Amino acid sequence: MKSLVMFSVVGATLIAVLGWVLTLVYGGAEARHAILVSALVAFVVQLLAFAILRLSADKNVIAGWGLGAIMRLLVFAVYVLVIVKAFALASPVAMVSLAVFLFASTLVEPLFLKT
Repeated sequence: MKSLVMFSVVGATLIAVLGWVLTLVYGGAEARHAILVSALVAFVVQLLAFAILRLSADKNVIAGWGLGAIMRLLVFAVYVLVIVKAFALASPVAMVSLAVFLFASTLVEPLFLKT
């Protein structure tokens, strides 16, 4: 439980900082909206993926990581094909920001496996 809380704090901070950087790169209200939606989606997906990883860490950590990777890929595909159009988000900004958020927060996962 402690590692999930720590991961969520670090993940939220990382996503917020990267979101701020992306708003500097992509200006405009539409871009900010797409970045915000991508940040929220990425945060929820990363928490679920990390929870799955922690639950499987004792028995088969690779299976947990694999399941998390598949989940991220499926969420990315659904996001790009359905959610971006449904919410009329700026497509390039939404795709790039979600990919950046998922990738960066995946890199910090190993730091919280043993805590």
